[in-house]
Amino acid sequence: MKRIDADERKHITLTLNGVERDGWCEPRTNLADFLRHELGATGTHVGCEHGVCGACTVRIDGVAVRACLTLALQVEGRRVDTVEGLGAEGLNDLQLAFRRNHALQCGFCTAGILMSCSDFLQRVPEPDERQVREMLSGHLCRCTGYTPIVKAVLEVAAERRSTASES
Repeated sequence: MKRIDADERKHITLTLNGVERDGWCEPRTNLADFLRHELGATGTHVGCEHGVCGACTVRIDGVAVRACLTLALQVEGRRVDTVEGLGAEGLNDLQLAFRRNHALQCGFCTAGILMSCSDFLQRVPEPDERQVREMLSGHLCRCTGYTPIVKAVLEVAAERRSTASES
């Protein structure tokens, strides 16, 4: 087995928000730091650095993960979506619902929550309040009290159902 030198920088190529990007990192560099410092995707915030707060949540190949617990090398050749990709052509329905419902305050946790909510709504298109609150239990927000976030997520789910039934 080949030994990897911890200080040896490695080249990574990935698809970030639909655009192929590449950069260099040490093997121990976590994805959050790589995104922020190497690729300039600063919407991904770093809070606890232990995977508890959820501020660094991104989607890898469509699945919400904690970027502080993921090594940058693990995303070689994969698709990574950050909050910057949600509203590439203006705010998306989830972001607009957050704004309408005042579901953000200081905004530090918002990017990670939005990424988890977007993943959640793909997997659970008709959630109830309990399911939304359970999903949000993986995030720490000191400002909103979560109620406006729950309301925004349920509103988006209802809007998407209504739009789908009209089609």
